[in-house]
Amino acid sequence: MNEQDQLMQSSFQTRQDHWGKLVSYFCITVIGLLVISIIYFIAARGLNMFIKDGVSLKDFLTGMTWDPTVTDAHGKPEVGAWPMIFTSFAVTILATLVATPLALAVAIFMTELAPKKAASFMQSVIELLVGIPSVVYGFVGLVVVVPFIRHLFGGTGSGILAAVTVLFVMVLPTITSMSIDSLKNVPKNYREASIALGATLWQTIYKVILRSAIPGILTAVIFGMARAFGEALAVQMVIGNAPLMPENLISPASTLTSTLTVGIGNTVMGTLPNDALWSLALVLMLMSLAFNLLVKLVNKKGVSRNA
Repeated sequence: MNEQDQLMQSSFQTRQDHWGKLVSYFCITVIGLLVISIIYFIAARGLNMFIKDGVSLKDFLTGMTWDPTVTDAHGKPEVGAWPMIFTSFAVTILATLVATPLALAVAIFMTELAPKKAASFMQSVIELLVGIPSVVYGFVGLVVVVPFIRHLFGGTGSGILAAVTVLFVMVLPTITSMSIDSLKNVPKNYREASIALGATLWQTIYKVILRSAIPGILTAVIFGMARAFGEALAVQMVIGNAPLMPENLISPASTLTSTLTVGIGNTVMGTLPNDALWSLALVLMLMSLAFNLLVKLVNKKGVSRNA
């Protein structure tokens, strides 16, 4: 082989780069097809109740009675999902409202005030809380939280209050860890410039660091809400699983996820009760997409603001 042919032949690094691109494109294609397949499958199953069974979307979203095995006086199935939708949003919002101030306080302490050893220890605790399976949280809630609420307020102890307590502990490490990352990403010269201008440490934290980290903190809160909204097993164990509009915080209720986990194994594929559960799954998927779009919107505004 002459020198010209050697120069024209692709090198090992070029071939390696070529194969790397092919593998990357293949993986991206597989992931894209998988996501599209999941969305199509859930959407097709979830729309069956409206297309095949003739259920009104308005009745589904605003109805107050959930019992797909029976019909009302007009012959319409009782598939009102509003109590589960309301309860899902209630436990999610309440748990997030309780967890966010504490998570933000812990994040500020770890990034701005705590010694390195204390921050390292607290980081280990947060990582431990993230790694605990949800069934363990649910079991602790069933054994500790529910009896405590029953002893304190009466009733069964199961309900929104018990679910909020369990979800609060579950979303706290998620919001905390993401808030820590957001606070650490604030440029160091912001802090130095604020101190140089005569601001105190707390003024710097409040006026400079927190305001600069707002997009990241909002993203952390949204991710925490997404986890709380989609949690199934832990909530199912403490909420009471009664598909009724809750009268108060200690009355048994049911979320979209708990209704799904309780009923999906007791229905036959293709029947109205099964189609109704798939419609609940479709609502959950749409809410997950909404949370993801909200995160992207917050990040986009944060980037444009920093620019």
